[in-house]
Amino acid sequence: MRQAVGGEVRFDAYTRHLFSRDASMYAIEPIGVVFPRDGSEAAAVVGAAAEFGVPVLPRGAGTSLAGQTVGRAVVMDFTRHMNKILAIDAEARRARVQPGVVQEQLNLAAARHGLTFGPDTSTGNRATLGGMIGNNSAGSQSVRYGMTIDHVLALDVVLSDASTAAFGPLTAAELAARAARPTLEGAICRGLPALAARNAEAIATGYPRFWRQSGGYRLDRLAGRGGPGGLDLARFVVGSEGTLVTVVAADVALVPAPRHRVIAVGHFTSTEAAIGATEDALACRPAAVELIDRAILELARTKLEYRQLSSILTGDPQALLFVTFFGDSEAEAAAGLDRLDARWRRNSRGYHTLRARSVADQEALLKVRQAGLGLLMAASTGARRPLAFVEDTAVDPAVLGDYTRRFREILRAHGLSAGFYGHCSVGCLHVRPFVDLTEPGQVATMRAVAEEVRDLVLEFGGVNSSEHGDGLVRSEFNRAVFGDALYGAMGEAKRLFDPDNRMNPGKITGAPPMTSNLREASPPPPARYVSKIAFPGGMRAAADRCMNIGLCRKTASGVMCPSYMATLDEEHSTRGRAGALVRALSMSDPRAALGDDRLHEILDLCLECKACKSECPLGVDMASLKTEALAAHHEQHGVPLRSRMFGSVRALNQMGSAVAPLANLLGGARPARRLAERWLGVAAARPLPRFQRDNLARWHARRPAVAGGQGDLVFLGDSFTSFTEPAVARAAIELLEAAGWTVRLETGACCGRASLSKGLVDQAARQARRLAARVAGRGPIVGVEPSCLLTLRDDYPVLLPGDPRARTVAAACTLPEELLLEAIADGRLTLGPVGGQRILFHGHCHQKAVTGTAATVALLRAIPGAEVAEADAGCCGMAGSFGFEAEHYELSLRIGELRLFPAVRAEPADTIIAASGVSCRQQIAHGTGRQARHPLEIVRSALARPAAGS
Repeated sequence: MRQAVGGEVRFDAYTRHLFSRDASMYAIEPIGVVFPRDGSEAAAVVGAAAEFGVPVLPRGAGTSLAGQTVGRAVVMDFTRHMNKILAIDAEARRARVQPGVVQEQLNLAAARHGLTFGPDTSTGNRATLGGMIGNNSAGSQSVRYGMTIDHVLALDVVLSDASTAAFGPLTAAELAARAARPTLEGAICRGLPALAARNAEAIATGYPRFWRQSGGYRLDRLAGRGGPGGLDLARFVVGSEGTLVTVVAADVALVPAPRHRVIAVGHFTSTEAAIGATEDALACRPAAVELIDRAILELARTKLEYRQLSSILTGDPQALLFVTFFGDSEAEAAAGLDRLDARWRRNSRGYHTLRARSVADQEALLKVRQAGLGLLMAASTGARRPLAFVEDTAVDPAVLGDYTRRFREILRAHGLSAGFYGHCSVGCLHVRPFVDLTEPGQVATMRAVAEEVRDLVLEFGGVNSSEHGDGLVRSEFNRAVFGDALYGAMGEAKRLFDPDNRMNPGKITGAPPMTSNLREASPPPPARYVSKIAFPGGMRAAADRCMNIGLCRKTASGVMCPSYMATLDEEHSTRGRAGALVRALSMSDPRAALGDDRLHEILDLCLECKACKSECPLGVDMASLKTEALAAHHEQHGVPLRSRMFGSVRALNQMGSAVAPLANLLGGARPARRLAERWLGVAAARPLPRFQRDNLARWHARRPAVAGGQGDLVFLGDSFTSFTEPAVARAAIELLEAAGWTVRLETGACCGRASLSKGLVDQAARQARRLAARVAGRGPIVGVEPSCLLTLRDDYPVLLPGDPRARTVAAACTLPEELLLEAIADGRLTLGPVGGQRILFHGHCHQKAVTGTAATVALLRAIPGAEVAEADAGCCGMAGSFGFEAEHYELSLRIGELRLFPAVRAEPADTIIAASGVSCRQQIAHGTGRQARHPLEIVRSALARPAAGS
């Protein structure tokens, strides 16, 4: 394969394991994985596979819920290299894309022309166009825009014999010309019209009556755009799940993007009442009608990422109905909302209707709706998970209420509970029953429910696969769904395109039983590895919480996952790392497996930003998992000198401060830097922090004590700003004193953050015990370096699980911004304007993950006249020592260049750049030449009166 393909080829055990799964309940280890760079390489892969008689499987983001993208085959991952938008023709409203282009990526590019891609899946921030074409995906706005099949204009494909073809609408003459060719394409063009003619009656009567169909082969869409006697091969292969062709480029139609959007959110006392209100909503011609039930709402309230929703709801709804209206003007969009509100009031639908007109309110709502799958998955306990096996049915919305009632009866009869969410506008509800397949009889129960729901949907004239495709979970039922004659015609079509059955076999036709190849058909191995960090259920269970929904593959928003955003490599996503750890921890000797160098190659680029803990709906804590894995690796291979050095950064910074400015001269000397890179692996190109001789402890020691009426608090003198940026801590202390607090400075112990980042868990635990003993019970604990302060809050309880002081300390930690906001509200603190009224704020990753940045943003906005913008710029890429390490230096800057550096450079020179993390400020200075200030320094400069004792 490597001789045939110039791109990357990986056949190692870890890669095969990572690609054995998608977001479904199935797992099949592939033969190997190839990352083609262009269409010719994809054809070479198909040709090489044919030479050895092995199947091929094209794959996008691997977010399939039905198992389409797993199989015993050579997998082609198109997301790493074939991810380019080749052209956008705004006048013709069309785009030409490679299969690895992400839906959000296309929409952002098309938006510059006032256009968008109509189908809008909830996974649009990672789902690829190739996957959407393979699946015939739809989304919440399908009531207006239809499905992917309705937007595909032409396709460049590789056929099963490695030949290439251009598919699109053919006139009768063009079809005849191609049919005359002595090629596989010619055979297809000869055989397909004859097949359709022989099976005309089955094609006319065999498909379900409801239009929203993503299952089976679309023989009903062969004719149409080619005119009389013509053929449309492009639309025929949409939804074929890689079983007929491999798509290497696509021409797709674009639609005008809505200029204005408003959302009505109906509050209902039951799911049934919400569904009953759908008919009134549809009468108002909306763009979407979406349902989420109480199960989703409750889960959203527990996640920092989605908690904002609770603040805008009224009462305690059992279900919400989101009804979206578009318009060329705000008034036009709002008119739809008015019509709906009037109808719902007239017909007594719901008890409250929220009008979401602002972008912020709409984003809070849509974020929760789009996370429905992940939020349900987060409710998993052990192997009891909400499984996707009856989640894609659809019926006419007019009968959705009766259908849902019957559906619930089936679940109740089998003792199953489920969450309900989805697209009421098109009668599609994503119902995911909670099942533990490791329990006796549960596999049989799952199958029985699947069969009963299949029969129910047919009784109601609906479809068994409405947007998620057939895959491994529903293909077995296609004969029952379509009937013998139509199913037989589909089998003929498969053989015509793929005579040797090598194109993703076992999907749509010729499928194994739906209960084959289950990921969790047997109990997991007993927990043999005893971790140093306390993981609920053990370390393997913590990694295995990942259900591969792939949110960590997003690239345009949030923080998770910075290394994947830069490399686009599956193994550098949270999902990839979790899968690798599951493999290691499932082995007979997991401790030895955790010392494997290939495993640590996969873990190496994790920046330990903690974003996955909050942005991943399942809360996979990869930072802690990597720390534990590093500790196991050190036990087998020893601790590298550089890790010891960075793990003891407080002692180093103390020494640097003690001998400053000599330390700064030495740190800036080129020979010394070259030696440090050669012997320690510290990048010579990275500027070192400047040590301050007048450090925080010295400054504080010579100040008179300032007593305040609010009581005592502990100020954590962190290991970084205390010695390199003491002005930051001085500003914070002066603000807190002005707010009435008596500040007790704590500089006697390290929090342990640096030790944890290097896998020095025992050392971190000793540091944590020492610090906890010094600060527990002494009042609120604050600090200016989020990574240090929030280590006490987030890591101490799992690092010291049996120590009550750890819980006391964690509960006492608070951001100083929160205390200062209270002081402003109470009138104890007054701020005035500052020079430069626009502030661009970049939050620290740990702050975003653990507490959020709302308090910091609110405090900056409390400065009179300040215009504060929070940059959605992801991780800065520095991540403590990560950006200092020679092998990570370039990647660190690449991460910064993704979004943060461009955002900073785009600001006018008089904009104040604010960043709460010391690493963030260092990275911004190095990457852009702009000096960033800590938010509390800016607030201190706005203090209306001098702080006492300053």
